Amino acid sequence: MAHASDGGGLEFRLPDLGEGLTEAEIVRWLVEVGDVVAVDQPVVEVETAKAMVEVPCPYGGVVTARFGEEGTELPVGAPLVTVAVGEADGAGDAAADGPARDTDPGVGAAESPAAGAPAAEKQAEGSGNVLVGYGTSEAPARRRRVRPDRPAATGVSGRANGTVRGAGPVDGPIRVAEPADGPVPVISPLVRRLARQNDLDLRELTGSGPEGLILRADVEYALRAAAAQSGRTADQEAGASRVPDAASAFSGAFAAASSTSSASSIPFHSSASSGSRPGGTRVPLKGVRGAVADKLSRSRREIPDATCWVDADATELMRARTAMNASGGPRISLVALLARICTAALARFPELNSTVDTEAREIVRLEQVHLGFAAQTDRGLVVPVVRDVHARDAESLTAEFARLTEAARAGRLTPGDLTGGTFTLNNYGVFGVDGSTPIINHPEAAMLGVGRIVPKPWVHEGELAVRQVVQLSLTFDHRVCDGGTAGGFLRYVADCVEQPAVLLRTL
Repeated sequence: MAHASDGGGLEFRLPDLGEGLTEAEIVRWLVEVGDVVAVDQPVVEVETAKAMVEVPCPYGGVVTARFGEEGTELPVGAPLVTVAVGEADGAGDAAADGPARDTDPGVGAAESPAAGAPAAEKQAEGSGNVLVGYGTSEAPARRRRVRPDRPAATGVSGRANGTVRGAGPVDGPIRVAEPADGPVPVISPLVRRLARQNDLDLRELTGSGPEGLILRADVEYALRAAAAQSGRTADQEAGASRVPDAASAFSGAFAAASSTSSASSIPFHSSASSGSRPGGTRVPLKGVRGAVADKLSRSRREIPDATCWVDADATELMRARTAMNASGGPRISLVALLARICTAALARFPELNSTVDTEAREIVRLEQVHLGFAAQTDRGLVVPVVRDVHARDAESLTAEFARLTEAARAGRLTPGDLTGGTFTLNNYGVFGVDGSTPIINHPEAAMLGVGRIVPKPWVHEGELAVRQVVQLSLTFDHRVCDGGTAGGFLRYVADCVEQPAVLLRTL
C-alpha cells in the first residue's frame, strides 16, 4: 500500500481493511505534517462499517503530506499520508537519495537498477504491516512506472481541487493548479456512476465535502431537486432509474436561492446542515448505522423468520446468581448465565446453531457456538461475538462479556470481534421493555430475546404469589427447522430459567 509520490518519499494508501470493507471515514488524525513517525506507528483513526480502528504506517520518517480531512470517507487504495523515509534529522540525506519516482518516462524500476536502488532500500525499511491483528502485506518488489505528465491531482484524496496539504519537504502547503478539464473531485466511483446513470453533469455541482469534494448526498440532493422541478415527489425520484436533464432542472430550481449562484456553480449544504432541506432532518446511513441497516434489510429480504415467546418465572435463577456471588469469588453476570443456558439448549437443538447455504441449497450445522450479543453504543447497535461459548464457564463468560462491552462503548472493537457469530442473545430488558420480536442477525438462524425481569403475580405451587417474571422470545429461520423444534428450544430455555438445576443434566 506504499507508492512513490510525486513530491518525494513514499505514499501510504488506505489498506484493505478485511471483512469485505471497501471504504472508511477519517475520524481523527494522530499525526501532523512535519511529525516524525516510527515504523508501525498509528497515523490515523478511521471508522469502518464494522468498527473503529487505528491504521499504522509501515514506514518511518517525516510526514510530508496527509490526505483527507476528518469526516471524509475514503475508498480502499486512496492516499493517506506521504512519508519521507530515512533519518528524521537528515533532510539533506533524504534529498541526496533523489526522488522516489522514476525520472525517465521510458525506464521502469526493474529496468534501471541504479536509479531504483535507493528507493528499494527505503521500501525495505518498512514493516509491511497495514492493520494491527490483520496480517501483513509485503512492500512491492517492483515500483510502478510513473509517467512524467501524470496529473498532479487525482480526485479522491486530500489533493482534490488542487490542494496538497503540506506536500514536499515541509515548506508549507503547495497549491497545484488543476486544469479546467481535469478530473472532478468525487468521493467514490459509486457517486460517479449514480450521476452518470441519471444524466447528471458533475461539473455543474459544487461539492459540500472538504475542499469542494462532491459527496453522494450532493448528487442525491440534485436529483431530488430535479424531480421536484418536474412535478414528481422525492419518493418517486428514489424509484426512478433516470432523470432527464437533471443538471439544468436543478440549476433552474435553485437559480434564485443565491445572488452568487449560477447554472454552473450551485452551492450545497453539507449533511451536517441538511435539516434545512425539504422533508425534515436527514441523517446519512453510513458507518456503523449504515452497516446495521444493510444487515437488517438483508435479513428481512432473505430469511423467512417466525417468532414464538413464553413467560418464565426467573425467581430461582436470580436466587442462584445471588448465592454464587455471595461465595466470595468473581461476580457472575446474568448474561453469562443466560449464555450457559443457550449453549445447553443448542446442544439439544443443533438445528438453531446453523446457517443456510443458498447457493448449494444446504443447511450447514455448526459445531462451535460463537455467541453474539447486542450492545448499544453512542455510534449505534453493534453485536460483539464471544468465541467458543460451549467451552467456557460462567466466570470466563462474565469476563469476556465485560471486555467486549467496554471495547464496544469505547469504539475499540476490531472487525474480528464483530464477525463469525453462530447464535445471538439480545437482552433488550435493559431498556425497560418486556418483549420484542428480534430480527435475525444474518446469516445466523436464530436469536433469543430476553425482556426485563420484574415482579408480577404468578401461580407458584398452586398459590398466587409475587415472582420475578421474564418474557423470552425466539425468532428463528423457518428454513432450518419447524415450530416444534423452535418451541422445544424455547421451552427448554424457560425450564432452565425456572429451575437452574436442570442445567446439571447437561454438565
